[in-house]
Amino acid sequence: MAPVRSYTNWNSRITDEEEQIEPYRKYFFICEGANTETWYFKKLIDIRKELNIHPLIDIRLLEKTEGDRDISFPRRLIEFAENQKENQEIAFDKERDKMIVVFDGDIFEEKVLDYDELVAEGEKKNILAVSNPAFELFLLLHYENSYEDDIEPSGMSTVLVLSGCSTKDTLKTYAYLPTMVLNGVGDIASMAKAKEE
Repeated sequence: MAPVRSYTNWNSRITDEEEQIEPYRKYFFICEGANTETWYFKKLIDIRKELNIHPLIDIRLLEKTEGDRDISFPRRLIEFAENQKENQEIAFDKERDKMIVVFDGDIFEEKVLDYDELVAEGEKKNILAVSNPAFELFLLLHYENSYEDDIEPSGMSTVLVLSGCSTKDTLKTYAYLPTMVLNGVGDIASMAKAKEE
């Protein structure tokens, strides 16, 4: 198995004399992209305290290395995530920890055979963070008035898929309101099938 690089600041502290506290839960992120998504999650880890992320939640970005660096196909990303759960170097606790697989849905919906089944199967053991139309749109939504100023005038719709990281309660704190809120990526598959019938 090719090595994987884990980026975290969980154990960075002013002094090494402080007692180490084990996190309640670790969230491991594996991303399709090697640039934008990686930058975003590294920054999230770096500013976690400013964002009031609970101190007992550890966020880790698993960067693909060597031969695994080019994995971007959703099926391969999900397989890679499952393999990493067995990697002793990252100490994934199957009882507590969560693996989040991040990929752009718009790129793969048409290209992947049985995409809906793939998503449904992937959600059984992981959290899938599927951005549609693109992760970059998700980044844009972090800016105040971005929806009103940039997205709405373009005629683009926004959909928020709740998948364990966001809830209907946290939605109230967002600076934007999505056009539609779905309970999971599986809801997208159900909607698509309903339209076909």
